Amino acid sequence: MKEIFIECAALTEGYHRALEALRERGERVGCADYNTECLECAMTVAVSEPLSEPRISKLIIGGPRELQQYSMEILDGILDFRIGHGWHYTYHARYAKYYKFVVDELKRNPESRRAVVSVRENAEDAHTDSPACLQSLQFMIRGGRLDLTVLFRSNDLPEAFFFNAFALIQLQERTAAALCVPVGTYTHRSNSMHAYKKNFDMLDGFVKAIKTKPFKELVYRYDDDFKDMMQSEIPNILEQVETLKKNIGKP
Repeated sequence: MKEIFIECAALTEGYHRALEALRERGERVGCADYNTECLECAMTVAVSEPLSEPRISKLIIGGPRELQQYSMEILDGILDFRIGHGWHYTYHARYAKYYKFVVDELKRNPESRRAVVSVRENAEDAHTDSPACLQSLQFMIRGGRLDLTVLFRSNDLPEAFFFNAFALIQLQERTAAALCVPVGTYTHRSNSMHAYKKNFDMLDGFVKAIKTKPFKELVYRYDDDFKDMMQSEIPNILEQVETLKKNIGKP
């Protein structure tokens, strides 16, 4: 499989370069489980300054509400109650069991290489048609900053990557605060970074925009209005969650 390595300062830069790289260098392969095909490569996106602006790409499927909800799912487990009701797991439920260990271990020894969370659970994931895509998180303090490296077995670039990375960087930020250190690098590895055939036209459109428009027209600054727009959606999201809780299990 083709290996692609991308180094960047901001997440938005890395995402846009990843879209270009997959479209231009990815290999077309079959996806028998989904009766389709995809463009695929192995890809690592290394972000040196994950909190740097601009932090939001316009080339995502969704807006402030969707990004805020996904972040709350990862950080706070707002949909963990759905486990056993159509869902086998959530990323939050999987990593939260070991999160205290991560913080305690790095407080014990800031040079530790042991602050690793395995998100994959073979006993479950080997017997389901929807195994976890995220496999592991490793937190390391180097140079006085908290680095985070994540591994995905499979990652849909145009539909999921940005949401995954943005929320996991927020988890990195929360963990750095708990350890009283600054945020360091964020490295996102996918053994199968891909785009499905149904999204080929969308991918083409994204790449065309990247090639023909100034970068500043394709991004938002998170710390300007976008952060406020996201946070303004929190009451609506929580109301929707409460409605789901009341109706779960009902025919």
